[in-house]
Amino acid sequence: MDIRVFCPFAAYPAFLRPRNFSYVQADPSYSPPDVPAEYIEYPALPLVSRPLNGLVCAHYVLPHLERFKPDLILSYYVYPEGYAALSAGKRLGVPVILGAIGSDINRIPDRISAFLTRKALREASFVLAVSEHLRDQAVRLGASPERTRAIRNGCDTSVFRLADRAAARAALGLDAESEVVVFVGWIAPTKGLRELVDAVNSLGISHPSLHLFCIGEGAFQAELEARAMDAGHADRIRFLGWRSSMEVASWLAAANVFCLPSYAEGCPNSVIEALACGRPVVATNVGGIPELVNSESGILVAPRDSEALAEALGQALSRRWDEAGISQRSQRGWDQVAEETRQICMECLGHNDRM
Repeated sequence: MDIRVFCPFAAYPAFLRPRNFSYVQADPSYSPPDVPAEYIEYPALPLVSRPLNGLVCAHYVLPHLERFKPDLILSYYVYPEGYAALSAGKRLGVPVILGAIGSDINRIPDRISAFLTRKALREASFVLAVSEHLRDQAVRLGASPERTRAIRNGCDTSVFRLADRAAARAALGLDAESEVVVFVGWIAPTKGLRELVDAVNSLGISHPSLHLFCIGEGAFQAELEARAMDAGHADRIRFLGWRSSMEVASWLAAANVFCLPSYAEGCPNSVIEALACGRPVVATNVGGIPELVNSESGILVAPRDSEALAEALGQALSRRWDEAGISQRSQRGWDQVAEETRQICMECLGHNDRM
């Protein structure tokens, strides 16, 4: 396939940046290997322009698509990007596949965005979702059951693989005998980090060598650090900021347990990567997580329950896990994801040719 990436992103005035999510400026010099990428800014205002973002995005993207003349458009994130892709696809007369990844249909911010999201899901040539749970949600919002399919995420198994814990700890300067819990994700309340910090604090007496390492960025870090300090456990909870994939793999190799106590998820890559590294997972039973974690690879609890989370972490740290078996059962790579996606693209192209 001849693939071209068009990456639209909202450009907010410097004095009016959104407050409800971390706004990160795209790097316009980045392209995946052998795949040309173009970055397209479109103007936006926090809250005010949200109902129009899909149409405005389409207006700015359409000239780039007209020059490329695609046979098919594949767009991830339903609104506004997917809505914009549909608008452009209608002008070009080509099929449009929408990919739902989680927050785009799990946490729709307002009624107008919900209306436009439902419209996009109904009108798409096909809808992909990263989990069966998210597929069901897309269907409830209006996607055709016959034209909606789950394609679960994979990971780079050359990076995320079973590795020696002792060697990883030595390289990271960690105590070989300590109990290590690792979190990877946005440092945000919806990731259940308040409950995770409270759970680690409550395990301090029964697990004196327990340490939590949080990888990721977010404004919620200051409150969590204060929470740990108030409990007298600031020395056992560390925030590591952003880390590369190779560094994340090293921290997962050093871990006893990976923890992701989110309130909502699609198909979290961090869980997939932890399992590929052979590490048991303690997580919440939300979204697509139960499709990834079973009794042989982890423990699931209800969200927003720090006591249940503490109990699950204690059990996971005390149990002997078959880490080689966990890793062996979690070897789904991105090549497999790509092939399943390609097959659906070809189905849509074939159907479009028959129209």
